[in-house]
Amino acid sequence: MASIPLRNPFTKAPASRGYVGEQEDNIAQDTSAVPLEATATESSTKPMIDAQDSHVVRDDGKVIITEQEYPEALGFYYSTLKKWRILTVIFLVQTSMNLNTSLYANGQAGIARQFEVSPQTTVSGAAIFLITYAFGCELWAPWSEEFGRKPILQASLFLVNICCLPVALAPRGISSILVGRAFGGLFSAGGSVTLGMVADMFTTDQQELPLAYIVLSSVGGSIVGPIVGGFVETDLPWQWTIWIQLIVSAFVQMLHFFFVPETRSSVLLDAHAKKLRASNQRPNAYGPNELKSWKEYIALKEMLSIWGRPFKMFVMEPIVSVLSALSGFSDALIFMQIQSFGLVFGNWGFTKIQTGLAFLPIGLAYVLAYLLFIPIFRRNRRLRQAHPLSEHAQYESRMWCLLYMAPCLPIGLLIFAWTSTPLVHWIAPMIGCVFIGIANYAIYMATIDYMVAAYGPYSASATGGNGFARDFLAGCLTWLAAPYYHSFQMHNGLQIANTVLAAISLLLVAATFVIYWKGPSMRRRSPFAQSISRTTVDGLVSAQSREPLVSR
Repeated sequence: MASIPLRNPFTKAPASRGYVGEQEDNIAQDTSAVPLEATATESSTKPMIDAQDSHVVRDDGKVIITEQEYPEALGFYYSTLKKWRILTVIFLVQTSMNLNTSLYANGQAGIARQFEVSPQTTVSGAAIFLITYAFGCELWAPWSEEFGRKPILQASLFLVNICCLPVALAPRGISSILVGRAFGGLFSAGGSVTLGMVADMFTTDQQELPLAYIVLSSVGGSIVGPIVGGFVETDLPWQWTIWIQLIVSAFVQMLHFFFVPETRSSVLLDAHAKKLRASNQRPNAYGPNELKSWKEYIALKEMLSIWGRPFKMFVMEPIVSVLSALSGFSDALIFMQIQSFGLVFGNWGFTKIQTGLAFLPIGLAYVLAYLLFIPIFRRNRRLRQAHPLSEHAQYESRMWCLLYMAPCLPIGLLIFAWTSTPLVHWIAPMIGCVFIGIANYAIYMATIDYMVAAYGPYSASATGGNGFARDFLAGCLTWLAAPYYHSFQMHNGLQIANTVLAAISLLLVAATFVIYWKGPSMRRRSPFAQSISRTTVDGLVSAQSREPLVSR
């Protein structure tokens, strides 16, 4: 999962935005932060903003309408029922994308037999998809901000579906499969678009529950694959692991086409401006994108800068690095387990179908964690309202739940490790999986929530690094899973292998406590986070005396 562009939490009205990261590039362009003499100097060469109507008047007389002027045209004004209908379709779209990452694993044995290649070679199809998926999520983001969520997501789904054909038909053997999987991952838009749609329809103080819903589809889709895949691997040729992906993806693409409208604010304003001109209400009204030249649309240097920012923050920001590593490692464990469940539950003679069904406890854990976050959101919201000037209440309180839920990761791994023996009932390692699932969901949800608050306008890049780490590390560890487990050819080797993973996760969980207690000092050393902290305090102090531009 990738970046999510979010709005100023201290204004009711949506602010005008461009592609992902535009907030980051243009913070200094806010006229309230520009010296008066600079504003006066530039006023003769730039479009002027009508303070009364909040629209932009060009020299040629054309008027660019804004979100403040026509808020009723935006996704914020969709009914609650319509918003959740859209989210439910997006839930299915995101689930199908993550199904593509995991269902392939049940076709690996058949691929190895047909093309006489090693099992490790077939694993490359799963690993390559995840790694290119990590890059694909970031590459699609700017285009969805410029051209709209719907056409970009439709294009992504169509291209992913096309890439299923060389994998299923395999005209050139294993090479066709690997190439198809690589491009299938690269063409997957994923969270870069789906999370952006949450920001299109919900204000900052409304986003937590919808965001948690989409996160559930992201993590849940990964375990749907092995659950379904056990039946497919038992009763059908390996090609059906791909055909099922294609059928599901084509179905959700049709649902998306017919039931999901555009949500991107600038595109909705373009459509509204066309209606105003067609009805002669405002013949000189134009949307934000209608008067753009192709050079403005395709600003390669700017696009490259935006694409590179998540990776820059991942390397240079300690908070982003640690939380992304924790989130990425947690998610990667799920994909390692997909490769190791056969070894573990083979101790009890599980069939392929039974091994797939062993993933059900992880799915139940995800649902349980989602439900647990509902009172957590309410608790955090009350705390922020009661202590509006407290940095701890505004930021670190969002990590509070991880102090209790993140330790479930090493605990679950230890249970999973030392109950993976025929001497213990098979339900025991499944109980360990419940702990792992709760931790995986909580880590992803809480780290996104914290980084969105801590980095404000920079949250697109901060959460982009988080999503990139999850997919990239999952791909790398998928490659390493089989060699890793086979290297422990000793007494209790499987138990020792999972204990090592538990020890690594314990170090990352310890880092969560460090960020919770040392977060303020770490943010003070961050130019990104510190600028947001000052803005937050100023916004909270002035919010009570400022009339909202739009009443909701």
